[in-house]
Amino acid sequence: MTKLAVLASALVTASLFSSSVLATEGGGGVYPNGAEGYMAGALPPAGLYYQNFLNHYTVDRLNDADGHNSGVKINLQASADVSRFIYMTHYQLLGADYGVYTTIPLVHISGSLQAGSTDINSSVSGLGDISFAPIMLGWHFTNWHFGAALEFTAPTGEYNQYRFANPGRNYWVTTPVFVATYLNNGFEASGKFMYDINAKNDDTDYKSGQEFHFDYALGYHLANYTLGVAGYYYQQTTDDKVDGVVYQDGYKGKAFAIGPAVKIDGQMGSLELRYQKEVTAENRPEGDKFWVKVTLPL
Repeated sequence: MTKLAVLASALVTASLFSSSVLATEGGGGVYPNGAEGYMAGALPPAGLYYQNFLNHYTVDRLNDADGHNSGVKINLQASADVSRFIYMTHYQLLGADYGVYTTIPLVHISGSLQAGSTDINSSVSGLGDISFAPIMLGWHFTNWHFGAALEFTAPTGEYNQYRFANPGRNYWVTTPVFVATYLNNGFEASGKFMYDINAKNDDTDYKSGQEFHFDYALGYHLANYTLGVAGYYYQQTTDDKVDGVVYQDGYKGKAFAIGPAVKIDGQMGSLELRYQKEVTAENRPEGDKFWVKVTLPL
């Protein structure tokens, strides 16, 4: 069996929204690339807020390290319903508004994979890995809005190293987060920048490499509508390791996605719809993502 087929046979550890399928152990990371869109850097005023993310991800192609179709036959359907609770306090720190948040995912994954003589089918549902940020800061200026947070993801999702699909990843992740929004004369540019520092999976002695990724959104505001494009970029920066030794060639992943986006603001909250096409990928799948995001004050 080829190196790619060996790795593919351990495919699809899904966490949070089940965002990917190769590079890092079992594929993917704790963050669902492409989740954030418009006004990402503009943290809300003091109060309690609820966000709900509905995501559906489909994959029928698995790419090799050169971005070419590996020939592995794959059909993956991953869906998630994710709740995020945000609390912005009346306090300030370093001249910024201070808040906290937590993210709670429910996921369902089903799929099949065939690589050489390997033929795997699986379907699983359950609680994913819960993320929380004990510190989140927001700064607001005339045209610019900035935010920063330190996020931790706990291995709360069910995990079995012998199973094709898992709701959890079985290790802690620490993620510094920076968000920014520029808004002027109706034009908006927003981004969310993250760097994942992964701990070791004690069940497998596998330590996934560190990951840099950002979501972006460009659009124009027309009354209570925002129209434009949104997507993400992902780049694994360090090698995967098993028992402290670099796994194969490190299996670093890379991906870029883009697609149309619309946001509708109302008196009770906002609704955001997005479609994202992965137009390039290395050591990862190429697929399609559909998003529905709702934000409501409580």
